[in-house]
Amino acid sequence: MTGVTDDILNPIDDQVDEFKRAIESIILVAHDPVPAELLAQLIEQPTMLIEQWCSELAESYSQAAHGFELVQIAGGYRYQTAPDLTPYVERFLLHDQRARLSGAALETLAIVAYKQPISRSQVAAIRGVDPDGVLRTLQARGYIDETARDDGPGQAILYGTTTSFLEKLGLASLDDLPAIAEFIPDADVVEALEDGLRVTPQVDVAPREMSQNEPGGSSDGASWP
Repeated sequence: MTGVTDDILNPIDDQVDEFKRAIESIILVAHDPVPAELLAQLIEQPTMLIEQWCSELAESYSQAAHGFELVQIAGGYRYQTAPDLTPYVERFLLHDQRARLSGAALETLAIVAYKQPISRSQVAAIRGVDPDGVLRTLQARGYIDETARDDGPGQAILYGTTTSFLEKLGLASLDDLPAIAEFIPDADVVEALEDGLRVTPQVDVAPREMSQNEPGGSSDGASWP
């Protein structure tokens, strides 16, 4: 029995390297700090070893003077940019804010604005696609932020709009948003949103090819129904 315990607490070097890489991968794709206990379950290793390896990873990043660091916060581990590089990150974010939002981002922002507080899974259910990337973009630009935690299992993060969102649209409060019934068909409101948020439509499908029944169409060309 002691031999089995020793094997668990003292994995060979090749295994340790793989486990550390697994830890890095999991934390990299996570949206919230990842608890050591969860990492232990996923990697099937003792929590004490997970904590030791995370500490070693954090130290290796610090010694190598990377632009990011592994920190323990809010009961878990996550990556964040090095504090001394904040001016460069802020400069990038300010530059990125000048870029126009995509159609998908505008749609997601509208969902958050009208349904807030709302979770990532609820946004996904409405849009029918994974909204993670868009939510990160909107949060980075200051239009939405984490406002609360759901009371249900898992305590999902709930998102809501920010004062910056209201300022961009020239609204005093969320009460000034048009009713949904007015919002959907009203082209003027959509245009105001595009102007206020500097949004440009994004074409998500290929241009329709002309069918053989359309002027200039070819009998060999494919056509859309």
